[in-house]
Amino acid sequence: MIRWNADQTALRQGLARWCEPLSAGHIERDAEGVFPQDQWKLVQESGILGLPFDERWGGLGQSLLTTLYVLEELGAGCRDGGLNFSVATHMVSCGVPLQRFGSQALKERYLPGICSGATIGAHAISETESGSDALAMRTTATREGDAFVLRGGKAFVSNGPVADVFVVYARTHPDGGPFGITAFLVERDTPGLSVGAPVAKMGLRTSPLSELHFDECRIPASAVIGRVGSGFLIMDHVMKWEILCSFVITTGQMRYRLDRCVEHAKERIQFGKPIGSYQSVSHKIVDMKIGLDTAQKWLYDTAERLTAGENVTTDISIGKLLASENNLSSALAAVQIFGGSGYLTEYGLEKDLRDAVAGPIYSGTSEIQRNRIASMLGL
Repeated sequence: MIRWNADQTALRQGLARWCEPLSAGHIERDAEGVFPQDQWKLVQESGILGLPFDERWGGLGQSLLTTLYVLEELGAGCRDGGLNFSVATHMVSCGVPLQRFGSQALKERYLPGICSGATIGAHAISETESGSDALAMRTTATREGDAFVLRGGKAFVSNGPVADVFVVYARTHPDGGPFGITAFLVERDTPGLSVGAPVAKMGLRTSPLSELHFDECRIPASAVIGRVGSGFLIMDHVMKWEILCSFVITTGQMRYRLDRCVEHAKERIQFGKPIGSYQSVSHKIVDMKIGLDTAQKWLYDTAERLTAGENVTTDISIGKLLASENNLSSALAAVQIFGGSGYLTEYGLEKDLRDAVAGPIYSGTSEIQRNRIASMLGL
């Protein structure tokens, strides 16, 4: 069991004053499906974006565990699931690989803006024909003198329509395999890069999604993150952080939803008794509690092991499965517990359910996670 110190607790509690204004109008914004620029400014003011980054870049210099502890509270306090998703994407997609693998010049140029949120980040991995099969990507980067030329396209780029910089993964060697991929930092206004229009989707609607297209997009060799051919290793590091940060926010959402359902089950009277006195309702809430605690414990334990340098390949997959699938079942149970009211837009629960459907898909589908675990078992 982790015992949080006074500084960690103060950081988490300090986020509370931002949650109400961040949540204001979340149902209307979801209906509009537009990135909330005003709320992003509040996110910037809160300082949360700098949590895991070194103070020299304007960050807060916090550990992975502390970062997760505060992000969980964001999930519990901010009702805009799309905004929460964009926050995690921004922090992890550009900031994490730059700080861990980037050159000094790249860090000096980009990390201050990423820490403050003045520069919005995104990463481009998936392609239309190679979603979960990242090694099958077709986007290429060809060396031409002191530059690389990007050709191809990316799909499902979270934050794409509003991002200022992208970490783009492209194939630099014609043969397949993990050592044929390289990561690049690409600015939005680079000639040859075009950003597609926002794509409408089922949930997480305030986190905009788009495609990217590269038509003879020339970038300097200095834009390589890490070394040529190290892209898969960088991607693996980033995905571990992405799953931990994104899904610890999910556990915060689950915690808020559980509290809301417990309160409703105590207050809602049917047939002369609170609905929580009926086993069919109370057991749903118990399952919500078990799902929350299990996912929460697994994510934090995995973060501890990752920080200690241990192999967490299986742990990451299990944590992702537990958080995403329990969140989906929790959201569905909440709609059922609230009955007709849960089905109405004004209660926000149907929005939670739509958001939750994405969890077993992004950052590696549930099927991919189970395949990975089976592989680690030697199957």
